[in-house]
Amino acid sequence: MKKILLIEDNDEIRENTAEILELSSYKVLTAENGKRGVELAIENRPDLIVCDIMMPVLDGYGVLMTLQKNPDTQNIPFIFLTAKAERNDFRKGMELGADDYITKPFEGSELLNAIQRRLRKVDLLKQELNAGMEGVDQLLFASGGRETLKSMTEGRNIIKYKKKQQI
Repeated sequence: MKKILLIEDNDEIRENTAEILELSSYKVLTAENGKRGVELAIENRPDLIVCDIMMPVLDGYGVLMTLQKNPDTQNIPFIFLTAKAERNDFRKGMELGADDYITKPFEGSELLNAIQRRLRKVDLLKQELNAGMEGVDQLLFASGGRETLKSMTEGRNIIKYKKKQQI
């Protein structure tokens, strides 16, 4: 069971979001402010962190910067979940290293899809692949990219060149 840390200062949003995640078979840890969230992340090493930006004690940007300085937490996928919808807020979050940025109000399915994508990506990065073409096949199969590659190559003309032929 994947473990998600939810850092949100609003009790109602925190409880509702935690319930959505628990119903989707995730183990959920919750924190009411950024400082407590950092402590829980270091203690529990969650598989993913969902964090608000505007919070007391330590804001979401501070949480992300603090966790990225720690080698044990720097590679944990991080999703901002916030009411800050301005372009410059979004850019700041992404430049700091957030993996995704979801604005409130949000649909539960939107959050769950973002979480699934990030966790799948981490799982792909952790897989050990064989060398050579077998490893390429494993990667294509794991990423679901075989169909995309096939669609890119269908209907293409193949031109064969001889050695030393000018192109």
